[in-house]
Formats: sequence, structure tokens, C-alpha cells
Amino acid sequence: MRAFPHLTLSGMMILCMSVAHGDVVAVVSAKSSVTELTKDQVSDIFLAKASTFPNGGQAVPIDQTADAAVREEFYTKVTGRTSAQLKAYWAKQQFSGKGTPPKAVSGDDDVKKLIAANPNLIGYMQKSKVDATVKTVCAP
Repeated sequence: MRAFPHLTLSGMMILCMSVAHGDVVAVVSAKSSVTELTKDQVSDIFLAKASTFPNGGQAVPIDQTADAAVREEFYTKVTGRTSAQLKAYWAKQQFSGKGTPPKAVSGDDDVKKLIAANPNLIGYMQKSKVDATVKTVCAP
């Protein structure tokens, strides 16, 4: 009888870990000439340290809203920053006039829709949501 609650708790923990730690990937439009980026290149674009892709084309990051499950995973894996650290980073950047955070949209589907239509955009989403309209350029 005592084993059941432990099994239930263990099962719930495993389920939560698999949902919270899915495969996040950085994507660009299938029309983009960019084929691959390093984690550092993606980080620089999303932290406004770079505004172009390595090929010289404009790079415009598309973020997801703070409530998106994939957001925390992306920033932790790519920039090494938590949500709180990211918020402090952008506050400092805005105060000093060095940059503003990327435009944020609500969820993978919105990211995909925007990016598919514009080869200058870069975003992130769950790997399982990638289709022929976008391509993975970094899988941190």
C-alpha cells in the first residue's frame, strides 16, 4: 500500500521532466540561405550582440512569451541564463540604450508562421513542431 504513492509521485516527476525538457531547436525560414549556426551565434543574436547572420544577412530574433514552456529551456541551453537573469540583462540593456528584447509571440505555431514568411527572422520551437516551412539551424 505504501509503494503506490511513491510510484505515482515518481511517474509524475518523470512526466514533468519529459514535458519540461523537450527538444528545443533554433529555426529559420526554409527560404533562408542560413543552414547552420553555433549555439554562441544564436545566443549573440537573441541577446542583441549581433544583428546579422554569418553570411551578412539581417538576423531578427523572434522570442516567445514568458509563459511559453519552451522559452526557459531555450535560454538556459543557449545563453546559460535563467528567466530572472534574462530579465535583469534586458533591463540593463534598455536602461543603457544598448538594446531592446526581441519581439515575443505566443507559442511555436506563431513563431513558425512568422519565420516561414521572412528569411531574416530566427526563432525557436519544439523540434516536433518543425515542418517543411522552417529549418533547424541549431539544436543546443
